[in-house]
Amino acid sequence: MKIDRLIGIVAILLQQDTVTAPELAERFEVSRRTINRDIECLCRAGIPMYTRQGVNGGISIMDNYKIDRTLLTSRDMQEILAGLRSLDSVSGSRHYGQLMEKLCPGSSSFVRGRDSVLIDLSSWYRDSLACKIERIQSAIEEKNYITFMYYAPKGESCRTIEPYFLVFRWSNWYVWGWCTERKDFRLFKLNRMDQVSAAEHSFEERNVPMPDMSDEKVFSGGISVKALFTAEAKWRLVEEFGPHCFEVQEDGGLLFCREFTNKEYLISWILAFGDQVELLEPETMREELRHIASNMIEIYGEDV
Repeated sequence: MKIDRLIGIVAILLQQDTVTAPELAERFEVSRRTINRDIECLCRAGIPMYTRQGVNGGISIMDNYKIDRTLLTSRDMQEILAGLRSLDSVSGSRHYGQLMEKLCPGSSSFVRGRDSVLIDLSSWYRDSLACKIERIQSAIEEKNYITFMYYAPKGESCRTIEPYFLVFRWSNWYVWGWCTERKDFRLFKLNRMDQVSAAEHSFEERNVPMPDMSDEKVFSGGISVKALFTAEAKWRLVEEFGPHCFEVQEDGGLLFCREFTNKEYLISWILAFGDQVELLEPETMREELRHIASNMIEIYGEDV
């Protein structure tokens, strides 16, 4: 994309005193004429570029404009690289990695050493998520509506929204936008979206509030939970909530007390432990679990 190339040109010129147009054209795999247009665009944006003809000539940025590269250490650049590679793990491409390769000349010792931070944001759904993320991102840039089928606990429905932000939270991807049906901003989980498409007509951008991603806002309704786990479940509790989330009882059991905000998640979480847990409180949830267990006995009863 053009904006990536412009950023790349500026980054290279901040690290090297002079670069020729043919060198930039080869690095970014475009024509020399395209590079010349990019330089004109950067000048119009207020970045003081100048060119010198002849031997040792080329394109430069005025010295008094340059940023001291020591503001970014080698470690800083390694962390930036790790973050960009994590985006590639979602998209399934090497777009961001290739961008960083273009930003960092091969002869530069600015980025050195072996990577010590590896981030992979991909999931089991990467193949289906990548195309959704790409379509939504393009729609955000072009300010186009998107339509999709959305599957929620109360049923599925066709939605049309003005997309504003792609959000990664709770190990999942969401889109934040104005829902034309609800007449309000809503958060939609990408894994629940199907048949995502961008409309040809665009929308006028609103005054967009930042999404409130707090647990209390998204998962309404506090639920005080008390449960007794067997010792075999200790590793799972430590993995999810840390080693101080329970009290060891005299018989070796683990008394677990915590606030939950989502009933559906809580029920599925408790059921995932099978016979390694007994929910003690709240009583209403115990009743729901009894009902679920009764239905399961009816389903599997003939095999018992």
